[in-house]
Amino acid sequence: MLRPIRFDIVLRGLLILIWLWAVEWPGSPLITIGPPQHVDTLNPKAGVHTRLTDEAAPWKIQHTLQMVREMGAPWIVEFFPWAYLEPDQGSFGWGHADEVINHAQAQGLTVIARLGLVPAWARPDPRERETTFNYLDADHYADFGDFVYAFVDRYKDRVHTIIIWNEPNLSFEWGLRPVDAAGYVDLLKIAYRRAKEADPNVIVLAGALAPTREPLGSSAGLNDLIYLQQMYEAGAKDYFDGLAAHAYGLNAPMSDPPDQDQINFRRVELLRQIMIDHDDAARQVYITEAGWNDSPRWNKSVTPAQRIEYTLAAFDWAQRTDWVAMLAMWAFRYPQSTRSYQDNWTWVTEDFQPRPIYDEVQKALTHAK
Repeated sequence: MLRPIRFDIVLRGLLILIWLWAVEWPGSPLITIGPPQHVDTLNPKAGVHTRLTDEAAPWKIQHTLQMVREMGAPWIVEFFPWAYLEPDQGSFGWGHADEVINHAQAQGLTVIARLGLVPAWARPDPRERETTFNYLDADHYADFGDFVYAFVDRYKDRVHTIIIWNEPNLSFEWGLRPVDAAGYVDLLKIAYRRAKEADPNVIVLAGALAPTREPLGSSAGLNDLIYLQQMYEAGAKDYFDGLAAHAYGLNAPMSDPPDQDQINFRRVELLRQIMIDHDDAARQVYITEAGWNDSPRWNKSVTPAQRIEYTLAAFDWAQRTDWVAMLAMWAFRYPQSTRSYQDNWTWVTEDFQPRPIYDEVQKALTHAK
């Protein structure tokens, strides 16, 4: 007697097979680190911001970083969320971070680690107060400091630069609260001390400021120039080794000069002037997010040809500018397509097809034919 087909079991089996295919490249059941590689580049300051945070497949992590190396970019910026790495207080899960950092090291890439995103146990009880993953009150600054110590201590032989938080001058990135430069500096002081306890030589970057013209009192955020000034007034100067900044061009070409009333790539020069005004010229600026979008569906985008032109000019400018330590363009690849204009920030599609900007930058950085 034939038994009826259990379609639920068949479906479950198919899903398992699909998952196994996604995690490992067909024909390559075992992903190994491989021999150490070196980045051949004509511009040692060139970098990209990768988005491996939510990439589960080891072969995709490895292939992403291999393509970064082959393009000629020696730097990557990557996000390592506190919420992922310490989901329960005092209990760390380093597996995914190990995978990313070890593969990056094997490809000869220098990693800048962005730290942030608050675990549930460090946020208010949602039954009492609704918050976001970016909400951290002062009562838990020390807990974040403990995480910074644990991260730096674990990776001190592989990661030598960290960023404390991301775009704290935007309300969304500050937990949908009014932005607070003095509060951020309080957090920075704790994180800086704890990082140096783990590794006195680690480079701690502050800021990662979003370029914005939001005025005082805005519910959305605060002008990055005003915010940096407030950081210095709150005593930040002794608690960071370099300034992280974001430099998005929007519609403006790379050649547009800095203007406090405009958002363009060279607005970062105005941040630099504030550093000089505070006798802080010895510290460098790390541009950890930047770039142009070439979507035909966004009114702040440029054409693909303009994007290539402006990007190449920006890399050249960074190489010639002594106070810029590195320049990382957003964003190399997303694990999944957003099916929106956001995809036009990327350099490589989700299935690893290079976009024109990848090919042209590779030629410029490596003289590839």
